[in-house]
Amino acid sequence: MASPVPIPAPTRDDAAGPRARLAIPVLAYCGILMAVMQTVVVPLLPDLPRLTGASPAAVSWMVTAALLSGAVLTPVLGRAGDMYGKRRVLLLSFTLMAAGSVICALTSQIGVLIAARALQGAASSVVPLSISILRDELPAERRGSAIALMSSTVGIGAALGLPAAAMVIQYADWHTMFWVTAALGATGVALIRWAVPESPVREPGRFDVPGALGLAAGLVCLLLAVSQGGQWGWGSARVVGLFLTAVVVLALWWWRQLRAERPLVDLRLVSRPRVGLSHVAALLTGFAFYANSLVTAQLVQAPRASGYGLGLSIVQTGLCLLPGGVTMLLFSPLSARISAARGPRVTLALGAAVIAAGYAVRIADSRDLWMIMVGAAVVATGTTLAYSALPALILHAVPAGQTASANGVNVLMRTIGQAVSSAAVAAVLVHHTSLVGGAPVPTLHGYLLAFALAGAIALAACAVALTIPGDTEPDTEPDPEPDPESESGPDPRCEATGPARDRSPATGDGAMEGA
Repeated sequence: MASPVPIPAPTRDDAAGPRARLAIPVLAYCGILMAVMQTVVVPLLPDLPRLTGASPAAVSWMVTAALLSGAVLTPVLGRAGDMYGKRRVLLLSFTLMAAGSVICALTSQIGVLIAARALQGAASSVVPLSISILRDELPAERRGSAIALMSSTVGIGAALGLPAAAMVIQYADWHTMFWVTAALGATGVALIRWAVPESPVREPGRFDVPGALGLAAGLVCLLLAVSQGGQWGWGSARVVGLFLTAVVVLALWWWRQLRAERPLVDLRLVSRPRVGLSHVAALLTGFAFYANSLVTAQLVQAPRASGYGLGLSIVQTGLCLLPGGVTMLLFSPLSARISAARGPRVTLALGAAVIAAGYAVRIADSRDLWMIMVGAAVVATGTTLAYSALPALILHAVPAGQTASANGVNVLMRTIGQAVSSAAVAAVLVHHTSLVGGAPVPTLHGYLLAFALAGAIALAACAVALTIPGDTEPDTEPDPEPDPESESGPDPRCEATGPARDRSPATGDGAMEGA
């Protein structure tokens, strides 16, 4: 792999002025809006067949399309950001999200809506790109808390998106929701252009187009099989064929990546225990985290006739999940302090253990609303600790020029974990139902089994975290592999390849010192 090359930062008189100080809140705003975008369609799903004239199966693709495109584009755009500029690619992804919202606001055709949701999935790359910008631009003493906040935006946005979308849908035409997200997205684009500096660290080379296409094909087959298996039948020819195709395509992709001169994903980095085990922990944590939102929303909306349900509306359900988002916001500074004092692997293990404790609370009492909210908030607290530690582990283990692509792979693993969680929870609840008012409703026992499964996965994530090699110096990073093409000594442009604090003023150091 080529060494990361700092490029001269744009000359700006206000490099350390008010605009730079707003970079962190602007990036956090973008992360929250990305998570809101992912959840806003959830309140619409029951009514979309009537509103669009489509079948429930077709409507479900409003969620699946964004999941698939986000999973595919996150590592691809992360790699593009490392090569061509993280701010530039961040602007592209947010522009695609805003464009998708505009298209959704203008149509009721289900095919067009699904394609627009696929465009919105590009925003999934916002978090890894933003974390990489913060790594490149912030001094070490500010980096941990900023990255922890950025990691927490996923849960904060999810908690805000559900009640906000439900209230818009309840009091206005459903297209209004997409006009709102389009306006917020356009605002995000303007704020990024105004306040976020371009990272001076890049890794030159040619973009691996075959690698990107191979990864896209393999992930689409894998996630399509996982997300649609319950609907199509896990033993059906379509699902089995998709799984087999995914295995073959991803195996060929892996083989080619190991031999490519400029691979899309540096699998030699993945083979390092600190990187590979961090990705495994991300997959398990994503599974454990996602079950909390899925099960809580269904449980509190279950009819009172079930014997345990509270019969809440979608707006009330969103408000029940809101404390979890607030908890994530409040605890993100604590996670940064724990990582600074004990190392991110300890924070990750602690977070996974807290998630498991939250599910223990859910198993102990899932009938009283206040206990349901306490259990959900405990899981959210553990998620904050774990999600803030994962990018910190990655940043300490990869060269500066590969942070966006490496974090993109880590976010991809969380996405796969969430997809598997959705399928597993659905399978558990489908097999534990009873008739209430003539309609099948999951039993309380089914919900408790789902909690137990998620808690066990969280404990597995804790065990994996404890096997990650211990942290050395908090900001130590591995030396990038030498460029095989470079035989005549170091590139004169590569005087500084580490984090921003090591760069000379000519490379734009201090662009976000005031943040």
